[in-house]
Amino acid sequence: MRRLSATERHRITVTLNGRTVTAEAEPRMLLSDFLREALGATGTHVGCEHGVCGACTVRVEGAAVRACLMLAQQADGLEIQTVEGLADSEGRLNALQKSFRRHHALQCGFCTPGILMTLTEFLERRRAPSEAEIREVLSGHLCRCTGYTTIVRAALDAAAADDRESEGEETCST
Repeated sequence: MRRLSATERHRITVTLNGRTVTAEAEPRMLLSDFLREALGATGTHVGCEHGVCGACTVRVEGAAVRACLMLAQQADGLEIQTVEGLADSEGRLNALQKSFRRHHALQCGFCTPGILMTLTEFLERRRAPSEAEIREVLSGHLCRCTGYTTIVRAALDAAAADDRESEGEETCST
């Protein structure tokens, strides 16, 4: 069996936001670095590099994961969604992103991509969450600007909008 060198590059193919892409990565390259440097998905932010801050959260096979805790090689062949993949193909924001804008749920924006990815996955699983449930989900993210109040409001509003749309009611975006 041939032993691999730590600097030997390998081809990694992933489905990124619905598109199959291939790039090279060294064996120790983190998924966060692979997304940003090799694939140009710079919406994935790198904060603590220890999985604590949540800034690098992406969805892998639908589950929210910390990209700084996963090697690029582990993602080979998998489907990955980053914050760039939340808007539709025309660039229109999704309901959660619109709600963030409406409620001013970001300030510096550094933590926002990771929070959006976590909330997207959570709101798909939990259609009508309570404020306490949203706060619990957000406890895995560090935001030094907002105090989370507007983020919670935005998530509650987005969940309510999804419920209104599923019941056939019109939504108001004032």
